Amino acid sequence: MSTHSLGAVGLPTATARAAGAVGAPAATAHPAEAATLWRPSAPCTPQTCVDVTGPARALPLAVLRIAAVLFLLVIGIALSPFSGGISAELIRRWCRWVVRAAGVRVRINGGAAPDGGLLLVANHVSWLDIPLLAAVRPARMLAKSEIRQWPVAGWLTARSGALFIDRDRIRALPETVGLIAGALRAGEAVAVFPEGSTWCGRAQGHFRRAAFQAALDADVPVQPVRLHYRTTQGTPSTAAAFVGEDSLLTSVWRVVRARELVAEVEIQEPIAPGSRTDRRSLARAAEASALFGARQIQAPGPHRTAPFPAPGVVRAAPVADAGQSS
Repeated sequence: MSTHSLGAVGLPTATARAAGAVGAPAATAHPAEAATLWRPSAPCTPQTCVDVTGPARALPLAVLRIAAVLFLLVIGIALSPFSGGISAELIRRWCRWVVRAAGVRVRINGGAAPDGGLLLVANHVSWLDIPLLAAVRPARMLAKSEIRQWPVAGWLTARSGALFIDRDRIRALPETVGLIAGALRAGEAVAVFPEGSTWCGRAQGHFRRAAFQAALDADVPVQPVRLHYRTTQGTPSTAAAFVGEDSLLTSVWRVVRARELVAEVEIQEPIAPGSRTDRRSLARAAEASALFGARQIQAPGPHRTAPFPAPGVVRAAPVADAGQSS
């Protein structure tokens, strides 16, 4: 299981199905066949991309970590009816506490995100990306419409102010862009993962353009954010990746077992409204700022390379000690 989106859905969903296939999971199809406008797919899998080498946290402590995350989530649920009276700073701190409760250190580099209407965009690696992006600035997410019917999760997602989209209706795209633009004009922030699917972190996809039209229509800035996971020694890590057929529980357990895991959040320079005249150039500018540009990854183990669509150079993130940490 991975987190797929129309450039924004950051919630767990079943793996995409190949176009034209009825009941056939995309895991049986080539990644290029599985990807569609609404259900983009990445070739990353836990077997080829996720490296869990390194010291592991003791089982009792890992269980306590999960309990701590659940405790913070329960507090968030209890306070959700009063969210209008809770400051953005407290929400940001709560999001960082959730990540820290999972045993992941948080380091935020860069200036503060602009106030007012803002399209917040980032690369997509893990379920941790959602609280990390909210730690930069609380924002509304774009979620698939099926989540409305999910027990508990559907209610929570709706309560969070998420914007819902029917991914099976391509004609709904203009309406969705209009909803995003309306929220932006109202001075809200909308968070988007324009790659449309989670990648392992050592390689990335391309930013899809639809959501950027909303920023143009609303005449608001775009805030690129670069998310990166590494060890305390500075080595890039894929332990936090939530890709392929991963279940959420499997991914959460892998994270709480991993020691010395650091989440780095790099707030890039915002792209001012009017600096780009079309969504293609705006998406490319945001992609150049938020992505590392990697297109190929040598998977853990000898002679195993994930089948990325094009070769390239893997460029690891610099290890920065400046900024906020927790």
